[in-house]
Parts: sequence; C-alpha cells; structure tokens
Amino acid sequence: MIVGLIIACEVAFWVLLAAGLAFRYAFRMPRTGLALLLCEPLLEIVLFAVTAVDLRNGAEPDWRHGLAAVYIGFTVGLGHSTIRWADARVAHRFAGGPPPVKPPRYGIARAVHEWRVAGRWILASVVSLALLQGAVWYVGDAGDTGSLRAWQLRMLWVIGINVVIAASYTLFPKREPRSGGEPAGTTVEKSVDSGADAGTSSR
Repeated sequence: MIVGLIIACEVAFWVLLAAGLAFRYAFRMPRTGLALLLCEPLLEIVLFAVTAVDLRNGAEPDWRHGLAAVYIGFTVGLGHSTIRWADARVAHRFAGGPPPVKPPRYGIARAVHEWRVAGRWILASVVSLALLQGAVWYVGDAGDTGSLRAWQLRMLWVIGINVVIAASYTLFPKREPRSGGEPAGTTVEKSVDSGADAGTSSR
C-alpha cells in the first residue's frame, strides 16, 4: 500500500504542478494556480501520516517505510526548485516572460552554482535522515530497524557524492576556453576595454 501511495503522490505532484501553471498562465487565474501549487505539501503530510499509522499498527519496518521517508525528504529538498524551474519555462513559453537563466559554465560562478545544487540535495538527504531516525526511535527495540538504517547509509552516500562533486568545481574550476589562440589575460583586458568604451559612449 505504501509503495502505491508513493506512486500516487508522485503522479499527483506533477498533476497539481501542471494544473497550477495552467490556471496561472493559460486561464489567467493566478490565485487559483497558486492555491493548487500550495496543495503540494499536503501530499507529503498524507504520506507521512499513513506511514506512521502503518508502523503504529504493528507493521514490521522495511524498505517501503524507508522509501516513504526518503521520498518526503527529497520532495522537501527539491520540490520548490522543481516548481520554480517549471514556472520559469512555462512563463517564458506562454506568458512572454524572460528566458530562463542558464547556469554559469566556468570559474567561480560555476562552483557557486554547483554548491547551491549540492545544498538542495544535502537538504533532501538531511530531512530524509531525520525522518528515518524518527522512525527508528518510534519503532524502538520492538522491531528490526535494519532496513531503515540501510536507507540512512544511502543518504550519507548521497551527501558525500554531492560534496565531492561541488568541491571538485571549487578546487579545479572549469576554465573558459580561449578564442583565437589569444591568452586568457588578453581576452579579459579586451572585455574590460570594451565595457569601458560602452560606458563612455552611453554617457
């Protein structure tokens, strides 16, 4: 039942997202669209309640309860950015909004971007860890919590992988390729000079 509810929550997430954006931009009813988008957290509350009741009724904790905790954690950590990502693209496509901002590709800006992405994944993992630990305490010594501990270990791996990826962009920043075989310093100087000329001409 829990796995089916997780699938239903995932389907409902995208249905509510599509409906909210449709009302906001296609039907010009922003308040209705916002109300639908604000219903998203209710899905996680329902899943959390059902999982807690299942454990309270004596169900043996297994991978399905761990999966429910992880799903809730990742929805908390990544759900808002997913909605924002979709909103920017729908607004640009159907409401004349500005084009979505592309992430930086080089240098410190790219490293900062990677840390922000890692931060969302780390938040999702930390929330999952907290929910899993809460389930372990809830079950206590009366049940086997090995499957919940296994999910916690996976979340630690997710945190570690994201830290390594973000740190690699910090320690080894990706450099912008040189154009025309000119040294990087020359290109920067030309850009600065062009900016100064543009500023002078605008005045």
